[in-house]
Amino acid sequence: MLALVDRFRGRVYGLCYRMLSNREDAEDAVQETFVRVLKNLAKWDSNRDFEPWLFAIAGNRCRTALAKRRRRPASYTIVEPLPDARPDEQAAKELTEEVQLGLQRLRPDHRQAFVLFHQHELTYEQIAEAMSRPLGTVKTWIHRARGELIRFLQEREVVQESSYAMRRV
Repeated sequence: MLALVDRFRGRVYGLCYRMLSNREDAEDAVQETFVRVLKNLAKWDSNRDFEPWLFAIAGNRCRTALAKRRRRPASYTIVEPLPDARPDEQAAKELTEEVQLGLQRLRPDHRQAFVLFHQHELTYEQIAEAMSRPLGTVKTWIHRARGELIRFLQEREVVQESSYAMRRV
């Protein structure tokens, strides 16, 4: 089991962090994911890819955490920019923060599909399997998420209006 955790922990954390935008919540979701995997490993169909099954569990844990978050009062964290960051690093950091803000505006299922496609490089078919949704639905969700993210970044004047063909980021 340790080898399994070592192999997939980073990618599962990446998905959870992008869905939850909070380090502590993401770490909790990762831990809960691997507990669920351990409990349900006997139910996994070895004729299917493991990774989509794992990401399905992680996505479910994240959606549960988001639902719990909506039921509890909001807390705010003041983030101050690092004064000694170089201009290029600062610009990259700001862009990353803007993209993360944009991702948080997406519906959780759209966000999960988008992150699995663009960050984890799963195929549409793998995402459809992981999310237990039809292939066409997954393609639509990713397309809509991409459009909403670009519109958000344009509204915030992070990117200029043009015909963006966003493949893998």
